[in-house]
Amino acid sequence: MTSPTANQKLLKWVEDITKLAKPANVEWLNGSKAEYDALIQSTVDAGLATPLDPIKRPNSFLFRSDPTDVARVENRTYIASKSQDDAGPTNNWINPDELKKTMTALYDGCMAGRTLYVIPFSMGPVGSPIAKIGVQITDSAYAAANMHVMTRVGNKVLEVLGKDGEFIPCLHSIGKPLAPGESDNGQWPSAPLDKKYISHFPEERTIWSYGSGYGGNALLGKKCLALRIASVQARDEGWLAEHMLILKLTNTAGKSKFVAAAFPSACGKTNLAMLVPTVPGWKVETVGDDIAWMKFGKDGQLYAINPEFGFFGVAPGTSVQSNPNAMKSVESNTIFTNVALTSDNDVWWEGIGYDPPAGDVIDWKGKVWDKKEPAAHPNSRFTVPASQCPAIAPEWQDPAGVPISAILFGGRRPSTIPLVHQARSWNHGVFLGSIVGSEVTAAALDLKAGTVRRDPFAMLPFCGYHMGDYFKHWIQIGKKEGAVLPKIFFVNWFRKTQEGRWLWPGYGENSRVLKWIFEQCDGTGKFVETEIGIMPTPDALDAPAGVTADDLKELLTVDREGWKREIADVRAEHYPKFGEKLPKELWAELEGLEARLK
Repeated sequence: MTSPTANQKLLKWVEDITKLAKPANVEWLNGSKAEYDALIQSTVDAGLATPLDPIKRPNSFLFRSDPTDVARVENRTYIASKSQDDAGPTNNWINPDELKKTMTALYDGCMAGRTLYVIPFSMGPVGSPIAKIGVQITDSAYAAANMHVMTRVGNKVLEVLGKDGEFIPCLHSIGKPLAPGESDNGQWPSAPLDKKYISHFPEERTIWSYGSGYGGNALLGKKCLALRIASVQARDEGWLAEHMLILKLTNTAGKSKFVAAAFPSACGKTNLAMLVPTVPGWKVETVGDDIAWMKFGKDGQLYAINPEFGFFGVAPGTSVQSNPNAMKSVESNTIFTNVALTSDNDVWWEGIGYDPPAGDVIDWKGKVWDKKEPAAHPNSRFTVPASQCPAIAPEWQDPAGVPISAILFGGRRPSTIPLVHQARSWNHGVFLGSIVGSEVTAAALDLKAGTVRRDPFAMLPFCGYHMGDYFKHWIQIGKKEGAVLPKIFFVNWFRKTQEGRWLWPGYGENSRVLKWIFEQCDGTGKFVETEIGIMPTPDALDAPAGVTADDLKELLTVDREGWKREIADVRAEHYPKFGEKLPKELWAELEGLEARLK
């Protein structure tokens, strides 16, 4: 077929991979709706996708992956920097030359009997000064269809790329070649676990993925490009690529501010991004639910874009109570993966807020659900265009980005961390980001219950280089001349009493905390200075129903003994991991906090 680009570097790369992978044919994606429909139809014809009820859930489809291919595979994810020291202690490192040798052998003939799709895509609005272009090669129609939803795909991207524009090559194969006459027989194609590789070459800005067809292992624009490779680019170019939602907050006077927030997984990031406020007259709109790229504007402010075009959300726990906007978003044009199928040809999952209708429920493994195990996989997903979210902000596609007034960090902490406190300075804020964590429940077998699993900046699995250098990069950002820096806050919706009762109702009531954060950015908030940072006065937050004056006092009190234990844990278990690369400024913040608590 004729190629839609004159970019010689791109043409040469596609030609080289075609020779290596030996596909039956090659298709360049143009980004049209007809193309998306054809990709989906090919998966239906192959028995991999089930069309859902066209009246209840128009143009929506259910996929079931192989039970060995259901999530990111951290232990098969590699940062193959030239030096092991650059990858740091929290990443898996392999020598890049050795890794390329191993993977090139796997790629040899890996696409036999399949179509090689070339997917030119833009992370961020096409042509935005903050955006980056990638090109993914894949032999998975499922991955190609998902990329259509999650990124901006097609000829417009190639026009911006031009003859000599830069792009990030993203090579992906499911690793399941077909012999002549062979088909998938309705079975999800992927390679065994020991043959799966999700590999990043940061110096070359290249991604190679093999053996998995699922999620971020296969949609290479998502975590691979938008965080692991982009974090290295951001360090080198002086900006930030972060695992953060972006929301727009508007007060009763019609004044708006934009907020970015980083939480580890299962801490309500998507719920906050799509929040329906309970504070009368206040409004929250969504710019992005997962990733923020932030660059300084001429006025010194940090401007953020959501580099994605869709939501790849976790289904279990999503309900009309927890996230009404997400539930409205997935009413049509949605790809569901590993949720349950009801007797009336609709989807169902645990925590959806209602029982499935009468009749057999087919679980995520394709069997009649026996109710002994979850019907939907805990990491089951929906892929849906962001434009379908009823709360999408009008600025979400602004190529200039939106100015960030506040950055929030948070985690699941039943004790110690108050409902909200504000950093005393930029470096204190970086310190708070560096100690983010969630308390481990009894279900996590590798750590004893009550232990805090640290996930600095919620970036631990996604930072493409040494986290000590990453902290240093954040400190450097704070020193930029003329910078108008966002204020930094730490939030914790997950406080409990000793008896296990929630002290704060969460969900829409979190808008009360957002209101105080807005006022702090505006210089109108009521606050007190404490040893741990700036906190609201008890009358600064309008307590929701069910939260007593005593509850509020508990939520906004400095737990001195708890913080002393926190400091001891950071000093003994967390900071030493980063060795000599941990910035001295962070040790200084830790010691300053300790001195104030004495």
